[in-house]
Amino acid sequence: MTRLLMTTALSLCLALPAAADEVEETLAAALDAYRAGDLNEAQEEIAYATGLLQRMQAAGLSAFLPAAPAGWTREIDTDMSAGMAMMGGGAGAEASYSGNGGYFSITLMADNPMVAGMAGSLGAIGMMGGAKRVRINGERFLNNDGELMAIINDRVLIQASGADPDIMVGVLEAMDFDALGNFGR
Repeated sequence: MTRLLMTTALSLCLALPAAADEVEETLAAALDAYRAGDLNEAQEEIAYATGLLQRMQAAGLSAFLPAAPAGWTREIDTDMSAGMAMMGGGAGAEASYSGNGGYFSITLMADNPMVAGMAGSLGAIGMMGGAKRVRINGERFLNNDGELMAIINDRVLIQASGADPDIMVGVLEAMDFDALGNFGR
């Protein structure tokens, strides 16, 4: 698992300079348009640069999704981050796991205003709804009717749902929560 994360992170780092060049070029085009008085073009260029940065963040966040357990397969949803703008922004990544007659998904959302708003109240909300607390590698997760949820470092929401919690806990144990909490910084 560690080797997979390191390989994925290295490949992302190697891809970043080309993407960073496009971001720089787009921001320079926005500045040129602004200086020329073309505010619409400047705004379009800024929006495009924002999209590039969000895709870079989503790719980095996807690296934290654990490998599938033995006998299972994993499919990463590469379109999840596109919907984040409608939810206030931030980065998102999701993987679907299937095998042994079952299915579950793990969703990650980072730096989203909704997540920040939930951070302080997640425990209280879960306890009012009858959720149970579960510790995974030192992090407190709520188990609400089989859905596992935690907020890491007050900025990254993890949700796992669809299978027996014991199966999902086993997969979540492979995640590096400290690195995830500091993702993108």
